[in-house]
Amino acid sequence: MDIPELPRRIHTLGEEPPAVHSISYHTCWTLHTALKKALHDEEYEELKESKLGVSIKFQELGFDWASRLVHYMLGFQLDIKKKYEVWSLVGPEPVRFSLLEFENLTGLNCEYIEDLERPHCVVTKELTSFWEMLGVHVEDGPSTQEIIAAFERCEGWSRDDRKRLAYLAIFTGYIEGRKYSTPTRVSLARLVMELERFENYPWGRVAFKVLMDSVKGRDISGCYTINGFAQALQVWVYTALGKSFAGFSRQSSVEELGSVVTLCSSASLSCFRPIHTFTLQF
Repeated sequence: MDIPELPRRIHTLGEEPPAVHSISYHTCWTLHTALKKALHDEEYEELKESKLGVSIKFQELGFDWASRLVHYMLGFQLDIKKKYEVWSLVGPEPVRFSLLEFENLTGLNCEYIEDLERPHCVVTKELTSFWEMLGVHVEDGPSTQEIIAAFERCEGWSRDDRKRLAYLAIFTGYIEGRKYSTPTRVSLARLVMELERFENYPWGRVAFKVLMDSVKGRDISGCYTINGFAQALQVWVYTALGKSFAGFSRQSSVEELGSVVTLCSSASLSCFRPIHTFTLQF
């Protein structure tokens, strides 16, 4: 089978922007510490084993941010027109990061629904009361900073309200993953009042969109910040490059890669098959 002609590189080979500037993401260490301290042991374990628990498991790995590795992979990008796909040319073969790879790596629900980012939620007295407990205006979504503050005073809350607070911590810190003081989207945060609906919501699709909006088309010649579940992007880089490249970051190791890949729900790298097995649609 003939390999189709590839799109041009965004950066000329050998002239990719060097990784001399800061490439950051919004770390969740303070949030995770506050969450673990506030919850009872059984509540914490229940959260970790929930459908959203993969973010907690990533955090427990002590996962170090290999910014140079991620930066170089972004420097190898091809000029792909699809808004929510990244293709990078590694040697002779391109590798793809799309919703499919994100879903395989995280195990988060990525199903399609209408009005994904504007779900219908009724502002009830219960919701208003809970937002008052959070110390957040009812028309705003909580920031990570406000969630951390709420953890310090949630000891006397009901079990359901503490669970809501924990879910909002995952939402603010990993799904939205923005600056600590930045309010999250209230239309999505309000879903937490219906616990079953919140846990089963396609947060993977929401998180992927946040991540891609901060990566796709980004000028990487200076300092920049990646929003959302940035850890998933780094794991994709590891798996795409293979174990022989895992030592690129001084803080990373093959053992760490093995732990992360074991954690990932797919336990399969079939999404990184040779290029000729794909039907390319650039």
